[in-house]
Amino acid sequence: MQKEVLIQQIEQFQIVVGVIGLGYVGLPLAVEKARAGFKTTGFDVQQKKVDMVNQGINYIGDVVQEDLASLVKNGMLRATSDFSFVKDCDFIAICVPTPLDEHQQPDITYVRDSVMEIAKYLKKDSIVVLESTTYPGTTEELVKPLLEEGSGLVCGEDFYLGFSPERVDPGNLLYKTKNTPKVVGGIGKDATEVIAVMYRAVLSSDVTEVSSPAVAEMEKILENTYRNVNIGLVNELAKLCHEMGISIWEVIDAAKTKPYGFQAFYPGPGLGGHCIPLDPYYLSWKAREYGFHTSMIESSMMINDRMPEYTVERASKMLNRFSKALNGSKILMLGVAYKQDIDDYRESPALDVIEILEKHGAVVAYYDPWVEEYQHKGKVVKGEKELSVNLLEEADLVIITTAHSNVDYDLVQKHAKAIFDTKNVMKAIAGRDNIEVL
Repeated sequence: MQKEVLIQQIEQFQIVVGVIGLGYVGLPLAVEKARAGFKTTGFDVQQKKVDMVNQGINYIGDVVQEDLASLVKNGMLRATSDFSFVKDCDFIAICVPTPLDEHQQPDITYVRDSVMEIAKYLKKDSIVVLESTTYPGTTEELVKPLLEEGSGLVCGEDFYLGFSPERVDPGNLLYKTKNTPKVVGGIGKDATEVIAVMYRAVLSSDVTEVSSPAVAEMEKILENTYRNVNIGLVNELAKLCHEMGISIWEVIDAAKTKPYGFQAFYPGPGLGGHCIPLDPYYLSWKAREYGFHTSMIESSMMINDRMPEYTVERASKMLNRFSKALNGSKILMLGVAYKQDIDDYRESPALDVIEILEKHGAVVAYYDPWVEEYQHKGKVVKGEKELSVNLLEEADLVIITTAHSNVDYDLVQKHAKAIFDTKNVMKAIAGRDNIEVL
């Protein structure tokens, strides 16, 4: 099929879309593709997700329940765990997890497995796009050979392949999948053009074309490494400011009055979410292949990874002032989600803080109005159902690890013996004698 014919089919919404992985990235993308007018099939190995989608039940905060239900009812969106339906798809987006393994190295198992399944059913003139965050080179060094070997087709002749990094910020009220600018890098100019046309047909935002998948892959790593490094900087300064008796929060507020040359980043008990804590590891791992050490990046990673331990150290010193040991103390954690006002606790530093506290013998409970329970290292932990006066008064120390807006912080201040606020969420609360800030 000529490129012009394929573009015409896209513009006439004759393309059938497949989205592999129905998580925080995949489901919103599938919904937007279907809303735009493309018949869409979502693929996932978790049958529970498949069943929920087919019942029109939403489980992702950035998806509107009514949109999902309407699209399913009208036959524009469906889900399946049967990858043989890839044969019916003309455009396939891969949106699967890319975690780290136990050695802090990239685990691309989900990508590899998905690509191998796609290859079995890939047809001529298809478009395949990897959206999962990964190291530079993945599309050309891993995905392309697997697709060619498994399908017998030739990239650039029989199918188009490229990378377009996901940009999802759970809980962001302004930027969603539809209006967040996209970057596209294909293997060859034709692939880049076709993929860009496909995204422009769906999104209301700009689509930037770059020269290769590797550029797009590195661009995504840069986005999140930039944040990792700057957060590492303020976390290190937070420790220094504490020793000097200076409020890092006041320092940042003063610095951000400068209208140019400064962007505010804030300290905390560590980094959470799927991207920022993980992406620098992908880059440093790949850099070693070239005999290169990303020293500044690795330093920031170490600083940020150390913050849960630092949080526990500060908590222990607070308890000491009340003649209490960490061992046996009752600790109430406020928030296990990795950021405010969402139910996502992936890589949340609060989970590490809890684990360290319990290793030191503390008795830990948590309250999070967004997360009723969480799973961590094979264990299911249930939260407190309400933030009661009794719960607060029984705690020897309250540690605020997520800045949820729907928590009664006046109640916390009035009834907690001591509060360690790692997010500065109580800055406007009167009567701060029992509050210490990170």
